[in-house]
Amino acid sequence: MSATARLSAIIPVLDDAERLRRLLAALRADPHLEIVVVDGGSGDETPAVASAAHRLLAAPSSRGGQLRAGVAASERDWVWFLHADTQLEASAIRTLAGHLDAPGWGFFAVRLDNRAWPYRVIEQAMKWRSFATGIATGDQGIFVHRRLLDAVGGVPDQPLMEDVELSKRLRRIAKPQRLSAAITTSCRRWERRGVLRTMVLMWTLRLRYFAGASPEELARSYDS
Repeated sequence: MSATARLSAIIPVLDDAERLRRLLAALRADPHLEIVVVDGGSGDETPAVASAAHRLLAAPSSRGGQLRAGVAASERDWVWFLHADTQLEASAIRTLAGHLDAPGWGFFAVRLDNRAWPYRVIEQAMKWRSFATGIATGDQGIFVHRRLLDAVGGVPDQPLMEDVELSKRLRRIAKPQRLSAAITTSCRRWERRGVLRTMVLMWTLRLRYFAGASPEELARSYDS
């Protein structure tokens, strides 16, 4: 039996039709992988595109809440959290399949889809930070065995920093597997807001979170 027959890819979406279409095509190249899409109330063609997944759910628009709904609907031992704008090569799925032997958790290195030099610096900074701290962000394709996920209370039901909080909880009970293989994510956030401004914003939000700010308050700052 293929190792990916034990794996469910869970994708929270909101108005992500074109990006989701590309990701689903890559995932469906593996016939054993279960694909669960959780829509947060899209107004575009996302639900129609998501019909290519094995399961399509509706949930209130909250990244953590959508992920929790996806986990509850999945039927596999392992779950793999992906953003709709993630771009996968077949090698990423093969690499992950080789790390599903014993219960654990981990994440990938990240590659940004703009090849200009500032984005190479961002990539390396993200890799060094996550590899050194054991804390990953959602665009790094966090994967976790259901036994560990249940042990930490599941995905935190919060609109922002759910990935950071989940990593914090998981690293207390198990060392993460840090995969050197990279998955590609969109850098449209940096392109739209500017590289320096976005970096300052993300670090400020993270510091405020560690200082005790609520995820709801941070989400309002992130979306403003």
